Amino acid sequence: MTATTEPTKKNIFKRILTMNTSSQKSGRSLPLWKQILLQLLTLAIGFEVLFPIMYIITLSFSSKTTRPSTLQLIPTELSTIAYQQVLDRPTANPVSFLELLRNSFLLSFGVGLVALLVAVTAAYAFSRFNFKMRQVLMVLVFIPLLMPAVGLSTPLYLLMNSVRVTDCGKGITAIAPFMACAPGVTGKLIFNLRDSLFGVGIAMISGALPFAVWNLKGYLDTIPHELEEAAAIDGADSNQVFFLIVLPLAIPQLAVTFFLGFIGHWQEFALPWLFLTKPENYTLSMTLYNMTGQYANAIPWNRFAAMAVIVALPVAVIYIALQKYITGGLTTGAVKG
Repeated sequence: MTATTEPTKKNIFKRILTMNTSSQKSGRSLPLWKQILLQLLTLAIGFEVLFPIMYIITLSFSSKTTRPSTLQLIPTELSTIAYQQVLDRPTANPVSFLELLRNSFLLSFGVGLVALLVAVTAAYAFSRFNFKMRQVLMVLVFIPLLMPAVGLSTPLYLLMNSVRVTDCGKGITAIAPFMACAPGVTGKLIFNLRDSLFGVGIAMISGALPFAVWNLKGYLDTIPHELEEAAAIDGADSNQVFFLIVLPLAIPQLAVTFFLGFIGHWQEFALPWLFLTKPENYTLSMTLYNMTGQYANAIPWNRFAAMAVIVALPVAVIYIALQKYITGGLTTGAVKG
Protein backbone atom coordinates (compact mmCIF):
# COMPACT_ATOMS: atom_id res chain seq x y z
CA MET A 1 0.00 0.00 0.00
CA THR A 2 2.80 2.38 0.89
CA ALA A 3 4.86 1.49 -2.17
CA THR A 4 1.92 2.24 -4.44
CA THR A 5 1.02 5.52 -2.74
CA GLU A 6 4.51 7.08 -2.93
CA PRO A 7 4.85 6.82 -6.76
CA THR A 8 1.32 8.21 -7.08
CA LYS A 9 2.20 11.24 -4.96
CA LYS A 10 5.39 11.77 -6.96
CA ASN A 11 3.45 11.62 -10.21
CA ILE A 12 0.88 14.13 -8.95
CA PHE A 13 3.64 16.44 -7.74
CA LYS A 14 5.45 16.13 -11.08
CA ARG A 15 2.28 16.83 -13.04
CA ILE A 16 1.60 19.95 -10.95
CA LEU A 17 5.09 21.31 -11.61
CA THR A 18 4.94 20.56 -15.33
CA MET A 19 1.33 21.64 -15.96
CA ASN A 20 0.72 24.55 -18.32
CA THR A 21 -1.36 27.22 -16.58
CA SER A 22 -1.36 29.59 -19.56
CA SER A 23 -4.60 30.01 -21.49
CA GLN A 24 -2.71 30.84 -24.69
CA LYS A 25 -3.39 28.44 -27.56
CA SER A 26 -0.32 29.45 -29.57
CA GLY A 27 3.33 29.88 -28.72
CA ARG A 28 5.63 27.80 -26.57
CA SER A 29 4.09 26.29 -23.45
CA LEU A 30 5.97 26.66 -20.16
CA PRO A 31 5.64 24.32 -17.20
CA LEU A 32 4.52 25.73 -13.89
CA TRP A 33 7.96 25.69 -12.27
CA LYS A 34 9.45 27.74 -15.12
CA GLN A 35 6.58 30.23 -14.94
CA ILE A 36 7.11 30.64 -11.18
CA LEU A 37 10.85 31.11 -11.68
CA LEU A 38 10.33 33.70 -14.41
CA GLN A 39 7.74 35.55 -12.32
CA LEU A 40 10.10 35.69 -9.35
CA LEU A 41 12.92 36.91 -11.58
CA THR A 42 10.64 39.58 -13.08
CA LEU A 43 9.52 40.74 -9.63
CA ALA A 44 13.16 40.97 -8.48
CA ILE A 45 14.13 43.05 -11.52
CA GLY A 46 11.04 45.25 -11.11
CA PHE A 47 11.82 45.86 -7.43
CA GLU A 48 15.43 46.73 -8.24
CA VAL A 49 14.30 49.26 -10.86
CA LEU A 50 11.48 50.79 -8.83
CA PHE A 51 13.32 50.96 -5.50
CA PRO A 52 15.41 54.11 -6.20
CA ILE A 53 12.42 55.77 -7.91
CA MET A 54 10.15 55.15 -4.93
CA TYR A 55 12.89 56.35 -2.56
CA ILE A 56 13.32 59.64 -4.45
CA ILE A 57 9.55 60.21 -4.60
CA THR A 58 9.23 59.56 -0.87
CA LEU A 59 12.13 61.88 -0.14
CA SER A 60 10.60 64.66 -2.27
CA PHE A 61 7.46 64.73 -0.08
CA SER A 62 9.49 65.24 3.10
CA SER A 63 9.65 68.61 4.85
CA LYS A 64 13.16 67.87 6.20
CA THR A 65 16.22 68.85 4.23
CA THR A 66 18.42 66.18 5.79
CA ARG A 67 18.77 62.72 4.31
CA PRO A 68 16.82 60.02 6.19
CA SER A 69 18.89 57.59 8.22
CA THR A 70 16.69 54.68 7.14
CA LEU A 71 15.34 53.56 3.80
CA GLN A 72 11.73 54.65 3.44
CA LEU A 73 9.65 53.57 0.46
CA ILE A 74 6.28 54.77 1.81
CA PRO A 75 5.97 58.51 2.60
CA THR A 76 5.32 59.25 6.27
CA GLU A 77 4.18 62.77 5.32
CA LEU A 78 2.89 64.48 2.18
CA SER A 79 4.53 67.89 2.29
CA THR A 80 4.82 69.87 -0.96
CA ILE A 81 7.16 72.49 0.47
CA ALA A 82 10.13 71.11 -1.49
CA TYR A 83 8.24 71.40 -4.78
CA GLN A 84 7.15 74.94 -3.92
CA GLN A 85 10.72 75.98 -3.12
CA VAL A 86 12.05 74.45 -6.34
CA LEU A 87 9.39 76.17 -8.46
CA ASP A 88 9.90 79.51 -6.71
CA ARG A 89 13.71 79.54 -6.73
CA PRO A 90 15.59 76.40 -7.84
CA THR A 91 19.08 77.59 -6.84
CA ALA A 92 20.90 80.63 -5.53
CA ASN A 93 21.40 81.84 -9.11
CA PRO A 94 18.92 84.55 -10.17
CA VAL A 95 17.24 82.25 -12.71
CA SER A 96 13.60 81.26 -12.48
CA PHE A 97 12.25 77.78 -13.02
CA LEU A 98 10.39 78.89 -16.16
CA GLU A 99 13.67 80.10 -17.70
CA LEU A 100 15.33 76.77 -16.97
CA LEU A 101 12.33 74.93 -18.39
CA ARG A 102 12.43 77.10 -21.51
CA ASN A 103 16.14 76.44 -22.07
CA SER A 104 15.72 72.68 -21.72
CA PHE A 105 12.69 72.68 -24.00
CA LEU A 106 14.37 74.79 -26.68
CA LEU A 107 17.44 72.56 -26.71
CA SER A 108 15.62 69.23 -26.80
CA PHE A 109 12.87 70.35 -29.18
CA GLY A 110 15.27 72.17 -31.51
CA VAL A 111 17.75 69.30 -31.61
CA GLY A 112 15.01 66.76 -32.31
CA LEU A 113 13.42 68.87 -35.07
CA VAL A 114 16.59 69.94 -36.89
CA ALA A 115 18.12 66.46 -36.68
CA LEU A 116 14.90 65.04 -38.14
CA LEU A 117 14.81 67.49 -41.06
CA VAL A 118 18.44 66.86 -41.99
CA ALA A 119 18.32 63.10 -41.37
CA VAL A 120 15.23 62.39 -43.49
CA THR A 121 16.84 63.90 -46.60
CA ALA A 122 20.13 62.08 -45.99
CA ALA A 123 18.33 58.80 -45.28
CA TYR A 124 16.29 59.14 -48.48
CA ALA A 125 19.45 59.72 -50.50
CA PHE A 126 21.12 56.64 -48.99
CA SER A 127 17.99 54.56 -49.51
CA ARG A 128 17.11 55.52 -53.09
CA PHE A 129 20.18 56.83 -54.92
CA ASN A 130 23.37 55.11 -56.02
CA PHE A 131 26.31 57.49 -56.02
CA LYS A 132 30.07 57.30 -55.59
CA MET A 133 31.38 56.42 -52.11
CA ARG A 134 27.85 55.69 -50.91
CA GLN A 135 28.97 52.78 -48.74
CA VAL A 136 31.92 54.75 -47.39
CA LEU A 137 29.69 57.65 -46.37
CA MET A 138 27.26 55.30 -44.66
CA VAL A 139 30.11 53.86 -42.61
CA LEU A 140 31.33 57.38 -41.76
CA VAL A 141 27.84 58.28 -40.56
CA PHE A 142 27.80 55.17 -38.36
CA ILE A 143 31.23 55.73 -36.77
CA PRO A 144 30.10 58.50 -34.33
CA LEU A 145 27.62 56.01 -32.83
CA LEU A 146 30.58 53.90 -31.70
CA MET A 147 32.11 56.76 -29.70
CA PRO A 148 30.81 58.27 -26.45
CA ALA A 149 29.46 61.80 -26.73
CA VAL A 150 31.93 63.04 -24.11
CA GLY A 151 34.81 61.82 -26.26
CA LEU A 152 33.77 64.27 -28.98
CA SER A 153 33.36 67.21 -26.60
CA THR A 154 36.94 68.52 -26.91
CA PRO A 155 36.98 69.07 -30.71
CA LEU A 156 33.42 70.45 -30.55
CA TYR A 157 34.46 72.82 -27.76
CA LEU A 158 37.42 74.12 -29.75
CA LEU A 159 35.33 74.44 -32.92
CA MET A 160 32.49 76.37 -31.26
CA ASN A 161 34.86 78.51 -29.21
CA SER A 162 36.60 79.73 -32.37
CA VAL A 163 33.41 81.45 -33.59
CA ARG A 164 33.22 84.84 -31.84
CA VAL A 165 31.84 88.31 -32.48
CA THR A 166 34.01 91.08 -31.03
CA ASP A 167 33.43 94.84 -30.86
CA CYS A 168 36.78 96.37 -31.76
CA GLY A 169 35.60 99.94 -31.16
CA LYS A 170 35.05 102.83 -33.56
CA GLY A 171 32.13 100.98 -35.13
CA ILE A 172 34.27 98.01 -36.17
CA THR A 173 32.98 94.50 -35.51
CA ALA A 174 35.17 91.44 -36.05
CA ILE A 175 33.75 87.96 -36.63
CA ALA A 176 36.31 85.27 -35.80
CA PRO A 177 37.79 83.17 -37.33
CA PHE A 178 37.27 85.22 -40.52
CA MET A 179 38.17 88.62 -39.08
CA ALA A 180 40.11 89.95 -36.11
CA CYS A 181 40.66 93.26 -34.41
CA ALA A 182 43.71 95.29 -35.25
CA PRO A 183 46.96 94.27 -33.53
CA GLY A 184 47.04 95.59 -29.98
CA VAL A 185 43.26 96.04 -29.79
CA THR A 186 41.57 93.64 -27.37
CA GLY A 187 37.98 94.52 -28.12
CA LYS A 188 34.82 93.56 -26.26
CA LEU A 189 33.35 90.10 -26.71
CA ILE A 190 29.74 90.33 -27.89
CA PHE A 191 28.93 86.73 -28.76
CA ASN A 192 30.65 83.39 -28.34
CA LEU A 193 29.07 80.45 -30.14
CA ARG A 194 30.41 78.01 -27.57
CA ASP A 195 28.84 79.86 -24.63
CA SER A 196 25.31 79.90 -26.07
CA LEU A 197 22.31 77.62 -26.36
CA PHE A 198 22.65 77.83 -30.15
CA GLY A 199 26.20 76.45 -30.04
CA VAL A 200 25.25 73.67 -27.62
CA GLY A 201 22.33 72.80 -29.90
CA ILE A 202 24.67 72.47 -32.89
CA ALA A 203 26.95 70.17 -30.88
CA MET A 204 23.97 68.03 -29.82
CA ILE A 205 22.68 67.81 -33.39
CA SER A 206 26.02 66.39 -34.50
CA GLY A 207 25.51 63.56 -32.02
CA ALA A 208 21.82 63.01 -32.82
CA LEU A 209 22.16 62.85 -36.63
CA PRO A 210 23.88 59.44 -37.02
CA PHE A 211 21.15 57.53 -35.17
CA ALA A 212 18.39 59.47 -36.91
CA VAL A 213 19.86 58.76 -40.37
CA TRP A 214 20.24 55.03 -39.78
CA ASN A 215 16.86 54.72 -38.10
CA LEU A 216 15.04 56.47 -40.96
CA LYS A 217 16.97 54.68 -43.69
CA GLY A 218 15.85 51.30 -42.39
CA TYR A 219 12.23 52.42 -42.57
CA LEU A 220 12.51 54.09 -45.99
CA ASP A 221 13.92 50.86 -47.40
CA THR A 222 10.58 49.18 -46.64
CA ILE A 223 8.57 51.66 -48.74
CA PRO A 224 7.97 50.06 -52.17
CA HIS A 225 9.77 51.69 -55.08
CA GLU A 226 6.74 51.00 -57.27
CA LEU A 227 4.80 53.79 -55.58
CA GLU A 228 7.41 56.35 -56.57
CA GLU A 229 7.65 54.94 -60.09
CA ALA A 230 3.88 55.15 -60.48
CA ALA A 231 3.92 58.78 -59.30
CA ALA A 232 6.73 59.57 -61.77
CA ILE A 233 4.71 58.02 -64.61
CA ASP A 234 1.80 60.28 -63.65
CA GLY A 235 4.06 63.29 -64.10
CA ALA A 236 5.35 63.96 -60.57
CA ASP A 237 8.88 65.33 -60.32
CA SER A 238 11.46 64.30 -57.68
CA ASN A 239 10.36 66.90 -55.13
CA GLN A 240 6.69 65.94 -55.46
CA VAL A 241 7.53 62.26 -55.05
CA PHE A 242 9.50 63.01 -51.89
CA PHE A 243 7.04 65.41 -50.26
CA LEU A 244 3.73 63.89 -51.43
CA ILE A 245 4.52 60.17 -51.49
CA VAL A 246 7.47 59.30 -49.27
CA LEU A 247 7.02 61.70 -46.35
CA PRO A 248 3.31 60.90 -45.72
CA LEU A 249 4.14 57.18 -45.67
CA ALA A 250 7.04 57.77 -43.27
CA ILE A 251 5.11 59.90 -40.77
CA PRO A 252 5.01 57.17 -38.05
CA GLN A 253 8.78 56.72 -38.15
CA LEU A 254 9.36 60.47 -38.41
CA ALA A 255 7.34 60.95 -35.21
CA VAL A 256 9.28 58.19 -33.46
CA THR A 257 12.64 59.62 -34.53
CA PHE A 258 11.68 63.11 -33.36
CA PHE A 259 10.44 61.99 -29.97
CA LEU A 260 13.49 59.78 -29.41
CA GLY A 261 15.68 62.80 -30.16
CA PHE A 262 13.58 65.00 -27.87
CA ILE A 263 13.59 62.54 -24.99
CA GLY A 264 17.26 61.67 -25.44
CA HIS A 265 18.39 65.28 -25.11
CA TRP A 266 15.92 66.49 -22.48
CA GLN A 267 18.27 65.40 -19.70
CA GLU A 268 21.53 66.07 -21.55
CA PHE A 269 24.12 67.27 -19.04
CA ALA A 270 27.69 66.78 -20.28
CA LEU A 271 27.76 69.18 -23.24
CA PRO A 272 25.79 72.04 -21.60
CA TRP A 273 27.94 71.77 -18.49
CA LEU A 274 31.17 71.92 -20.52
CA PHE A 275 30.02 74.69 -22.86
CA LEU A 276 27.80 77.07 -20.91
CA THR A 277 28.97 79.52 -18.23
CA LYS A 278 26.08 82.01 -17.96
CA PRO A 279 23.36 81.10 -15.43
CA GLU A 280 20.62 82.41 -17.73
CA ASN A 281 21.52 79.67 -20.22
CA TYR A 282 21.46 76.82 -17.70
CA THR A 283 19.17 73.84 -18.18
CA LEU A 284 17.18 71.77 -15.68
CA SER A 285 19.79 69.02 -15.53
CA MET A 286 22.55 71.56 -14.84
CA THR A 287 20.50 73.09 -12.05
CA LEU A 288 19.95 69.67 -10.54
CA TYR A 289 23.70 69.13 -10.42
CA ASN A 290 24.21 72.58 -8.87
CA MET A 291 22.10 71.48 -5.91
CA THR A 292 24.84 69.05 -4.88
CA GLY A 293 27.63 70.37 -2.71
CA GLN A 294 30.98 69.22 -1.44
CA TYR A 295 29.46 67.46 1.55
CA ALA A 296 26.36 65.27 1.63
CA ASN A 297 25.05 66.94 4.79
CA ALA A 298 24.92 70.31 3.02
CA ILE A 299 22.61 69.09 0.25
CA PRO A 300 18.90 69.96 0.63
CA TRP A 301 17.82 66.41 -0.07
CA ASN A 302 14.08 67.03 -0.23
CA ARG A 303 14.52 69.82 -2.80
CA PHE A 304 17.05 67.73 -4.72
CA ALA A 305 14.57 64.85 -4.88
CA ALA A 306 11.72 67.17 -5.88
CA MET A 307 13.85 68.66 -8.67
CA ALA A 308 14.78 65.15 -9.87
CA VAL A 309 11.11 64.17 -10.04
CA ILE A 310 10.22 67.35 -11.95
CA VAL A 311 13.04 66.81 -14.47
CA ALA A 312 12.12 63.18 -15.06
CA LEU A 313 8.34 63.66 -15.14
CA PRO A 314 7.98 65.03 -18.73
CA VAL A 315 10.17 62.25 -20.14
CA ALA A 316 8.26 59.58 -18.26
CA VAL A 317 4.86 60.91 -19.34
CA ILE A 318 5.84 61.21 -23.01
CA TYR A 319 7.47 57.78 -23.07
CA ILE A 320 4.52 56.05 -21.43
CA ALA A 321 2.07 57.78 -23.78
CA LEU A 322 4.07 56.89 -26.90
CA GLN A 323 5.59 53.57 -25.84
CA LYS A 324 3.45 51.57 -28.26
CA TYR A 325 4.35 53.81 -31.19
CA ILE A 326 8.05 53.96 -30.29
CA THR A 327 8.33 50.17 -30.03
CA GLY A 328 6.34 49.62 -33.22
CA GLY A 329 8.29 52.25 -35.12
CA LEU A 330 11.63 50.77 -34.14
CA THR A 331 10.67 47.24 -35.18
CA THR A 332 8.96 48.22 -38.45
CA GLY A 333 12.17 49.25 -40.16
CA ALA A 334 13.92 46.05 -39.11
CA VAL A 335 11.73 43.83 -41.33
CA LYS A 336 11.48 44.39 -45.02
CA GLY A 337 7.96 43.91 -46.33
